[in-house]
Amino acid sequence: MSWHPQYRSSKFRHVFGKPASKENCYDSVPITHSVQDNHFCAVNPHFIAVVTECTGGGAFLVIPLHQTGKLDPHYPKVCGHRGNVLDVKWNPFNDFEIASCSEDATIKLWDIPKQLLTKNLTAFRKELVGHARKVGLVEWHPTAANILFSSGYDYKVMVWNLDSKETVIMSPVKTINCHQDVILSMSFNTNGSLLATACKDRKIRVLDPRAGTVLQEANYKGHRASKVLFLGNLKKLLSTGTSRWNNRQMALWDQDDLSVPVTEVDLDGSSGVLFPFYDADTSMLYVVGKGDRNIHYYEISANKPHLNYLTEYHSYNPQKGIGVMPKRGLDVSSCEIFRFYKLITTKSLIEPVSMIVPRRSESYQEDIYPPTASAQPSLTAQEWLSGMNKEPVLMSLRPGAEPLSPQPLPSERTLSVPTDPTSPHLLNQTGRLLAEDGRGPFSLPEEKAPRWAAEHRLEEKKTWLTDGFDIFECPPPKTENELLQMFYRQQDEIRRLRELVTQREVQAKQLELEIRNLRMSSPRL
Repeated sequence: MSWHPQYRSSKFRHVFGKPASKENCYDSVPITHSVQDNHFCAVNPHFIAVVTECTGGGAFLVIPLHQTGKLDPHYPKVCGHRGNVLDVKWNPFNDFEIASCSEDATIKLWDIPKQLLTKNLTAFRKELVGHARKVGLVEWHPTAANILFSSGYDYKVMVWNLDSKETVIMSPVKTINCHQDVILSMSFNTNGSLLATACKDRKIRVLDPRAGTVLQEANYKGHRASKVLFLGNLKKLLSTGTSRWNNRQMALWDQDDLSVPVTEVDLDGSSGVLFPFYDADTSMLYVVGKGDRNIHYYEISANKPHLNYLTEYHSYNPQKGIGVMPKRGLDVSSCEIFRFYKLITTKSLIEPVSMIVPRRSESYQEDIYPPTASAQPSLTAQEWLSGMNKEPVLMSLRPGAEPLSPQPLPSERTLSVPTDPTSPHLLNQTGRLLAEDGRGPFSLPEEKAPRWAAEHRLEEKKTWLTDGFDIFECPPPKTENELLQMFYRQQDEIRRLRELVTQREVQAKQLELEIRNLRMSSPRL
């Protein structure tokens, strides 16, 4: 009996990383030399914020996204902290507001002007004073407006309501005191009703952020977690850390049972902290190591094996920190599904790296861009504090699309199909499904296709055929990378067809054997 390797089909199988050209990077940026295990970078569709070196206090840079190239040595800074800045985060609902925390035990909120800064920005909008020691992390609530979380070296997590008119807020609305050591990581689930933390006491906790109570706690000794992350609506957690043998390791947990991990994956023996990033729209997990030169990416599934390794992006420059662009800031015309901003201290460089799904068509790809979280909050601060939970307000990434009404996100990534019966994308998606099932070609049969589809196809464009191929629908590869991706796709298709032929041959032999047995049992036949 011949052995055939298990073949797993995925539209993200050939995702590749594309670094920006030299002129599209940010050069001569004085990146911080802090040893804190944070990202040191925050990105939104308008600005990139980077923690920088500064004498006499802490500061960070806010650079317009389009202002690439060499940075002026005297470029204005955002400075006002009396100690080093440890973390910065953009408000997900206001692209011109950013929060920063520092070793001076304060959190500050800044209004960034739309025009370029001409001098150092020292006037903050609000200051939050409550921690007794330095503040290491800040996190915005994912669905409620003006709710900010902070964690400090006093082992406390504080919840702040920013709707107050006071410039200096002295007391948070809630203080969570369940941790026994420094909090290393915080992560919210999709609607912000649960908060997961990784602590230096080697425990992972799932908390009710309003009540401050511990719902689940992991006491597993075989995995020392440093970062933790909710995996969308899969009801699972992913943590990165080290094993008992000091190998870097990932562990997948059931959020309702943290007694033992669902699965563990050892990576290597390096010492850098692993930063996990999860894209709920594509169910892809990216793992970035501090001091590493590569980015590993996986596809997450609800069924075993839960972690499906895809490949890795490799470069020659190690990253000190990393920033991530929100989905609404991606370039959908080039099939970009994720974008990193690597902080390279050895070259004082910020290098954008785009993760791209290789597609021949330049039209909008509905299947890789399901509705995603928009910049519109679904709750006010008071509504969330009173106990309400709502899913994020969704939006389509199609250019010119309006935000959708709030609705629950599916637990598994599904294909997004327009409901308008006159939309040409309904025909394209249905054709793809038929092709995957093996019941027809890559388009609907002409006798079954509705009349409106043919008319729209004729009106949309004129078809040019060369050797039986439409050169507009399937243009030839323009670069060596595209040619390589096309070769890999063809190899996958050949492998699939070979397996199909093998199955048909087995069925034919079985049928032939049945006929022979039937003839032997009935001589008259």
